[in-house]
Amino acid sequence: MSRIQTTFARLQTHKKQALIPFITAGDPHPAATVGLMHALVSGGADILELGVPFSDPMADGPVIQKASERALAHGTSLSDVLGMVREFRRKDADTPVVLMGYANPIEAMGYQAFAEQAKAVGVDGVLTVDMPPEEAGPLAEVLKAHELDPIFLLAPTTPAWRVAEVAKLASGYVYYVSLKGVTGAANLDLDDVASKLSTLREQLSVPIGVGFGIRDAATAQAVARIADSVIIGSRLVQEVEEHGADATPRLIAFMREVRSAMDGARQ
Repeated sequence: MSRIQTTFARLQTHKKQALIPFITAGDPHPAATVGLMHALVSGGADILELGVPFSDPMADGPVIQKASERALAHGTSLSDVLGMVREFRRKDADTPVVLMGYANPIEAMGYQAFAEQAKAVGVDGVLTVDMPPEEAGPLAEVLKAHELDPIFLLAPTTPAWRVAEVAKLASGYVYYVSLKGVTGAANLDLDDVASKLSTLREQLSVPIGVGFGIRDAATAQAVARIADSVIIGSRLVQEVEEHGADATPRLIAFMREVRSAMDGARQ
């Protein structure tokens, strides 16, 4: 099993849900990223999503857009991000790392070269936001050949035929976007999310993570009651924006609060 599959299996044994935080690589500075990754694990992260900065992050709200801008201002490239994962693996051989970003940097590097390098440095999964399943077959094939999990987004508006396509290609987990809109949006309707997840589970065999709109421990706890994992991004990136490298203790404290709330979700 992959590190992602092993993590979900372990958590299921203990009747827990995965906590998956997101930060943007290179923000507030490339030298700070690996330390922030370790801090998130220290706070209770089960899987890390590491954002690859891109100049046109169309799915992201203002907070993560600005994070990409800061990272790009420091010249952070896809190759740099792979280097950060390599450095992270020197101290942490177990926590899965998923690269989350857009297709253009991967296409510029080439699918084969990217997959080879990603596998070599210790990446576990890849989520390309702007690559729908009907176009993702070639990339997914290359990723799977290198034992990397292709991860897909699903949304409230995703039609059943596209869910079926995702079911054919996805491994590791799928990321359910709980809201219509961009990252950092509000007004999460938990009843609607629960209904949609019930429908999705009829077609999907992989765990389902829920993200977008989760900004505090109470909401994370509520989502943990209905999902296999809780994904938090904008709130963490906002801490980095406000406090820079000094955000480390804040990230750890917030993650521990969320982890504690999630662990009490199904008691």
